[in-house]
Amino acid sequence: MTTQQTSAPASRRPRLKGRPIWLVPTGLILLSLVPVIAGAFRLTELTVGAEVTDTNARFFNSPVPVVAHVVAATIYLLLGAFQFVPQLRRGRPSWHRVSGRILAPAGVITGLSGMWMAVFYPRPEYDTIVRVGFAALMVMSILLGLRAVLRRDIRSHRAWMIRGYAVGIGAGTQVLVFLAWVPISGGAPVDGPTEVALLTAGWIINLAIAEIVIRRSVT
Repeated sequence: MTTQQTSAPASRRPRLKGRPIWLVPTGLILLSLVPVIAGAFRLTELTVGAEVTDTNARFFNSPVPVVAHVVAATIYLLLGAFQFVPQLRRGRPSWHRVSGRILAPAGVITGLSGMWMAVFYPRPEYDTIVRVGFAALMVMSILLGLRAVLRRDIRSHRAWMIRGYAVGIGAGTQVLVFLAWVPISGGAPVDGPTEVALLTAGWIINLAIAEIVIRRSVT
């Protein structure tokens, strides 16, 4: 039996929907690099004592929320990408449970700290409403996912966790949305309402993709 498994042809190696199993997590990690690198830059600013400007003054005045947000989001996005590898999720349930116990609090901290920064850091009211709304959706999705797994409803658990991750990785998609907007706008500066609309578009795109994945996947 062991010999047959190790000598299986390449065409019979584990794949997800006909694609290499590492394609999805690799893409998610690449998408995560945008917020992860930006967060690392912000932490470096706070650590080395960079020059305080109008842009970063709010972070120096109240650094704890942004530090918590960056650290938790980095763990959540990078470790969370591996939850989309079926062989790790199904073949190694202990790994899935342990990583889930790390991911759930990391995701909740990411969402709550994001809500705190949206409310208490200076920003336009309409921007605050959008950020708080999606951060709350992220936290709610994770909590509903936890409730589902406690009830042994694995299908609902996976669906809610995918939705939570879709919101969490929104910053990566938002960069792509902004890049796509540049040729459309002719390179014109982005005003406040347009910026919020583009941010919202990034989250909506991710949630739409998440719903497609949920409906097409099997547990």
